[in-house]
Amino acid sequence: MHHNEKRLISLTISTDNQLGGRPPPVKKSRPYRRGSKLARLESIYFSPHRSEIRGQQTIWTPARFGHIEGLPQIFWADGNPWREANLWTFELASSRCVSLRTVLALATALHAYANWLEEAKIAWWHFPERKSERCIIQFRGHLISARDEGRLSPSTVSQRMRVVIRFYRWLRSNDLISTSQPMWRERTIGIHLQSSTGIDRTISVTTTDVHIPNRSTTKFRLEDGLFPVSSDDRNKILAFAQENSSVELYLFLTLGFFTGMRLGTIADIKIQTLQNAIQDSSAVGLFRLSLGPSAQPPVATKFSVSGDVWITKTHLDWLLDYAYSVRRLQREARATVNNKNLLFLTRFGNPYARRGTDKSVALNVEMHAFRKKALAAGNNSWRNLRFHQTRSTFATELAKIAISTVGAVNAIALVRDALLHKHESTSLRYIKFIETMPAKIEAANVFTQEFLGLIESRRH
Repeated sequence: MHHNEKRLISLTISTDNQLGGRPPPVKKSRPYRRGSKLARLESIYFSPHRSEIRGQQTIWTPARFGHIEGLPQIFWADGNPWREANLWTFELASSRCVSLRTVLALATALHAYANWLEEAKIAWWHFPERKSERCIIQFRGHLISARDEGRLSPSTVSQRMRVVIRFYRWLRSNDLISTSQPMWRERTIGIHLQSSTGIDRTISVTTTDVHIPNRSTTKFRLEDGLFPVSSDDRNKILAFAQENSSVELYLFLTLGFFTGMRLGTIADIKIQTLQNAIQDSSAVGLFRLSLGPSAQPPVATKFSVSGDVWITKTHLDWLLDYAYSVRRLQREARATVNNKNLLFLTRFGNPYARRGTDKSVALNVEMHAFRKKALAAGNNSWRNLRFHQTRSTFATELAKIAISTVGAVNAIALVRDALLHKHESTSLRYIKFIETMPAKIEAANVFTQEFLGLIESRRH
């Protein structure tokens, strides 16, 4: 590896500080499991410290400003931190130029790259003379194969490659990597734009030969790009989860299927949120949960949209019973003061997701185990089941009811309010999806009958 060690040591922020004395305390969100074959992404509470030499001792003094809660950090499979990547995320987060949520998204993409490096057993600084053997070129080929095989969406592939290129640009600009061979070839292209007043402008954009364009698709896409499951499959999934998963995963699934809340919102529900539920005056047995930054207490939502979601009294009672169960109280005892009021906590007493995000390592692990049990039981159709499908399932079922009772036009507002959509265009997708389904089913039936008739005529 060729990079400036002195510069790196002077800048790096890591949990195993090498400058001597007592290192600054770093709190991990959950204990690291050694023996893992892949890299790990952690969110830590970063508290900056200053070092002072007093005699023969190094004294660390907490800085007054600069605390970062939820700073993403990447650790290799052997437990060592990826110092360069962690320094990059620290610099981004501390500059305040981008939100912490954006930093987490960048770190997540880089974490996927770290996992690939571990699996391929390639160093991140590997840039030999032969272009095809360079780490970034091989990773590009891996992403394109995953896209072509349907394992990753085109947008995900493009975003991951874009983040990796951005990271290497930062390394090069800070003299943290030095290669005898170029990492890629750059070219500048001009994009012509015309304003509403007719003035032409040209914007220069620098691109590389390793960039992966985001191929557009003509396929109709619902929210999050995932399609719903049928109501029959929904009921089977919940019945199987009740018998073969944790109580927490089962309750997460019920909330997704019957309220349409996102994972990040469910993970941020407080016990007081349930206690403050208001009965809906327009329907017996129906309550409203207040969500968003204006709710008391606040509950995280996408785009910080405030509003209410529906929940039945039976469902609400289930959640309140769980809130005061021995199982949850044991988890609450392990939680920090700020997290004790959360309805859902992991067995370590941590939140299922960092506030404001829809990503949850803990829930992903449970969903993976759930899919394995489902496949072993012969439920092959659940092979690619994702939690976010619960939201689209609720939305389509609600759209069906709304269209049949108040019509398509009024159904848009109903779906928008129930799912806390920021834009009506998102709600309109579900209405169009429901309206086109009967035509697709009818066409499938007609084509099947005609095909069977053709086969019968040839037999005779």
